[in-house]
Amino acid sequence: MGTPFADMTEIDRLVHDPSRLAITSALSACESADFLYLQRITGLSKGNLSSHLAKLEKGGVVKIDKTAERRPRTVVSLTEPGRTIVAEHWDRLVRLHEAARAWVPSEA
Repeated sequence: MGTPFADMTEIDRLVHDPSRLAITSALSACESADFLYLQRITGLSKGNLSSHLAKLEKGGVVKIDKTAERRPRTVVSLTEPGRTIVAEHWDRLVRLHEAARAWVPSEA
């Protein structure tokens, strides 16, 4: 194992992107959320949110359900593997942070 700083390069970039981390973190606190709610709490534009959700869906992290009742509605939820990925990602960040704070460099 290298330094904690070198280990940070192994972070899952799919969920680590700041916008996607905001989306997945919000979803990890609930069963599901609609598109407008996610847009409001993340501050992302419709296009940006759609783009990030598409990437997360392609990676199997989120499930997107669209209904066309009276008004179209898009509901997003983490998949079971997605919940695991997000939880493990946060655990890894905490461990890396702790290791970085405790790291004492060897003499150069």
